[in-house]
Amino acid sequence: VLVVGGVTTVGGRARGAGAENVKLQAHGTRRPVAAVAAGMRRSEWSCRAPLGPGRRHKAEAMAEAAAAAGGTRAGVGVADQDRDPERYRASRRLQVLSGHLLGRPGEALSTNECKARRTASEATAEPAATPAAQESGIIPKKRQEVMKWNGWGYNDSKFFLNKKGHFELTGKRYALSGMILPVFKEWIQKALGVNLDHKTTSKASVNPSDTPPSIVNEDFLRDLKKTNISYSQEAVDRVFRAHACHDDVVKIVNLACKYNLCIIPIGGGTSVSYGVMCPPDETRTIISLDTSQMNRILWVDENNLTAHVEAGITGQELERQLKESGYCTGHEPDSLEFSTLGGWVSTRASGMKKNIYGNIEDLVVHIKMVTPRGIIEKSCKGPRMSTGPDIHHFIMGSEGILGVITEATVKIRPIPEYQKYGSVAFPNFEQGVACLREIAKQRCAPASIRLMDNEQFQFGHALKPQVSSIFTSFLEGLKKFYITKFKGFDPNQISVATLLFEGDREKVLQHEKQVYDIAAKFGGLAAGEDNGQRGYLLTYVIAYIRDLALEYYVIGESFETSVPWDRVVDLCRNVKERIIRECKEKGVQFAPLSTCRVTQTYDAGACVYFYFAFNYRGISDPLSVFEQTECILKHFDFFFPVGKLRKQWLKESISDVGYGMLKSVKEYVDPNNIFGNRNLL
Repeated sequence: VLVVGGVTTVGGRARGAGAENVKLQAHGTRRPVAAVAAGMRRSEWSCRAPLGPGRRHKAEAMAEAAAAAGGTRAGVGVADQDRDPERYRASRRLQVLSGHLLGRPGEALSTNECKARRTASEATAEPAATPAAQESGIIPKKRQEVMKWNGWGYNDSKFFLNKKGHFELTGKRYALSGMILPVFKEWIQKALGVNLDHKTTSKASVNPSDTPPSIVNEDFLRDLKKTNISYSQEAVDRVFRAHACHDDVVKIVNLACKYNLCIIPIGGGTSVSYGVMCPPDETRTIISLDTSQMNRILWVDENNLTAHVEAGITGQELERQLKESGYCTGHEPDSLEFSTLGGWVSTRASGMKKNIYGNIEDLVVHIKMVTPRGIIEKSCKGPRMSTGPDIHHFIMGSEGILGVITEATVKIRPIPEYQKYGSVAFPNFEQGVACLREIAKQRCAPASIRLMDNEQFQFGHALKPQVSSIFTSFLEGLKKFYITKFKGFDPNQISVATLLFEGDREKVLQHEKQVYDIAAKFGGLAAGEDNGQRGYLLTYVIAYIRDLALEYYVIGESFETSVPWDRVVDLCRNVKERIIRECKEKGVQFAPLSTCRVTQTYDAGACVYFYFAFNYRGISDPLSVFEQTECILKHFDFFFPVGKLRKQWLKESISDVGYGMLKSVKEYVDPNNIFGNRNLL
């Protein structure tokens, strides 16, 4: 595998150099302009728009004047506009002038500023929330410096057993970080049969000698060097990655076609279906085309509420940058921290707040993809077209087999004025499902609503941190007494719905009352904001728990499906029972964890998300048992992509004719299988 990428070109900034982008708009057209006000060195300026010494110095002087007028080197914010409008207008005029000097001739500029981005070194950390309190969501070129090579997430975040025998989460990125979890040890021992004295050790780092020798096409490498696109042949980088703009992608794809090489695009690397794994029998040079350095918002159009964004940006970085301008996309898949915009599009991703913001197919306005045949994109930027099948639907869900998504225009919204969590406890799962069905029928679902079964409720409860005072402990005990003794709820049957409301404060409060009134008709009791927030917290730490469990001989997986409303309860019961039965028949000595939640609601049905895990101590071939158990779940494909893991069932899922149509598109767009990750087909 040859890892390519990591350069900064047209209008871009060299990472860590302090260079930033200011986007300006005039006459309804848009283009990015490099901002010398951000301190960019001359060597880092756009290679496409060289300036003579006189123009360059003049631009620098004007940009410095703009910075002085605005009181900041990174652009002028809304607060400056309100405080000193004359100063603000003066600085904006200077910025436009400096932008004209830096821009390419003949192209109109944009006067609608997309606030300049801070570099990772300049950014200030935000308070711990969801998902992580960190300076930047940008994945570095050498991701192993920040992220684990042998597990999920950040190097500085992991669960460990402290000296007092309690589990803690290291680091400072999450709400649970540094907190003691007094009941988690008991839960993991009881639910998974974990013996803390029996522990496996994971490999601390990659040994370059363990990687197979690379297969490199020397002619390709010679031509690649001429493009000045960075690449790496180091063994460790071959396990990881790095890359930088649309034009670079075009060059790389053209070279791959010239020499008949294989390209596997990679963004955040969060695929759970082997989507970015190299086919073991591929004999060509494999280019791991990394998009992580394509992480800029190219422009924001406040009139039409859209943003044009490079496809390698991570979800948390996209939201962080938009937040600086007062906007958001609202798209929050469980992998928000590390998954990328391009990954969302290529896998038809869904987000937990789809009730307000929609799924990715509802958010995307325009997509640009580089293929072996050329660039695919619509000529019309309008919200809808009736000119035949929507070309976007050839791209969405294509999982990297047709080309590389480089840019996309997405809908944005002002950041909601008010956000509030909530939760409802039901006597049992069945009544909870009936409540969610009624909420969907009345079309009054909050931004997010999830219903946990009893096993998952207890799982989440086990992550409850140590209480800070006797009074708090007393209140918690009183609540438990009220629900279990006074209301008669069985602790082993309770099901809990977590809620998230967003929007105008007054409307949120009205909406909240409507939802709680419906819940009461199904025996539901309001269970507080803290329980609601804790339920969503599980989303961001579950993979760290998976890694912890692996150290104690526990292997697990998540899967999901969408199902009509009248089959939700039966499906949940049957799948959980089948998992337990399969594990027992295959010699698993400890009872498996088998749990689910209704994670999204629709008019005609719901999405159900399952977790299963088992302790494999005493089993000679645990992977075989795991894979055989997984095979019974072959049709579970609502959120997760098909990849290589489930492709043997795709034809059955979409019919022979549908499969043939997809294959025909692949053969036309990529006749030599340049994009040869072998997903889907």
